[in-house]
Amino acid sequence: MTFLNNNEIDTFNKQGYLIVEDVLDPEAVLDPLINEYKMVLDFLANDLYDKGLISSKYKDDNFSERLTKICEESGKIHAQYFDFSLPQNGIKIDTPMWHGPAVFNVLSSPSILDVVEDIIGPEIYSNPIQHVRLKPPENRTPVHAGTKTVQLGATPWHQDNGVANADADETNMLTVWIPIWDAAERDGCLHVVPESHIEGLKTHCPQSILKDARGGFGLHIPDKLFRVNDAIPIPMKRGSILLLNKMTCHGSLPNKSNRIRWSLDLRYNPIGEPTGRDTFPGFVARSKKNPSSELHDPVAWAESWIKARQNLSIGEEQSYNRWDSSDPSCA
Repeated sequence: MTFLNNNEIDTFNKQGYLIVEDVLDPEAVLDPLINEYKMVLDFLANDLYDKGLISSKYKDDNFSERLTKICEESGKIHAQYFDFSLPQNGIKIDTPMWHGPAVFNVLSSPSILDVVEDIIGPEIYSNPIQHVRLKPPENRTPVHAGTKTVQLGATPWHQDNGVANADADETNMLTVWIPIWDAAERDGCLHVVPESHIEGLKTHCPQSILKDARGGFGLHIPDKLFRVNDAIPIPMKRGSILLLNKMTCHGSLPNKSNRIRWSLDLRYNPIGEPTGRDTFPGFVARSKKNPSSELHDPVAWAESWIKARQNLSIGEEQSYNRWDSSDPSCA
């Protein structure tokens, strides 16, 4: 099924990004995800309460306020608890993660795949570089003790190609960014630099002060390396999706609202092309050539991640960072 028209495809190819409205039915696709994550938050609250790390489970609060209070009192964001990927280092046999059926249903949504097919073709692989982002209001977000920077704040400038290993440099990787709730500027929506995708891969600088809540070290493109003043915000409504070229410079604004900013960032590439993180499991989401290869079982998807976690917890630590902080561009 064709979802995008020629003008939309031309706009994406020229600008490096495209907002596509009304792709997802919020009640059918996003509300089940919200309900599933309410259960995950129950698990987290019970775990922290039983360990004496919070004094209340905050059951009477809505999801956003409950998560924010739990983060405030415990002093941690607990991002990995909700994520459906693994961290880049320090993986243990019990590293928390979540791979529920509602998440799988979003990744394999026919509506999303129809849009993706219009960009990369009908042989679609769900790339495992993927995350859920639950960002509390920055004025209530716990900080790192040493640097006093927020544990999960505005995302630094980067290109998605820059956070994948070099083996994926020729992969036709497409990012699909999905707001679970409306994402206005005040909420910390994304901002992008139009046409930056045609300017090549920029140097990304590792910085310990950008250490994220999953234990990895944040990467950022120094402002001097790209047209930062040309950046524009991308406010979005739930049900819409944002397509990003893997070379488009983008980041997120700080969350200055009074509720969490909740989003998914998913990636897809043609089947058989390197994912940039080959120790993490992806799956065939759509194949016109070989429909029987498609994965439609959320339990099998979850089990593939459990197996990967087990293997990575006992194996040699992998490297998912090609960048060197001693590069002159990082000075």
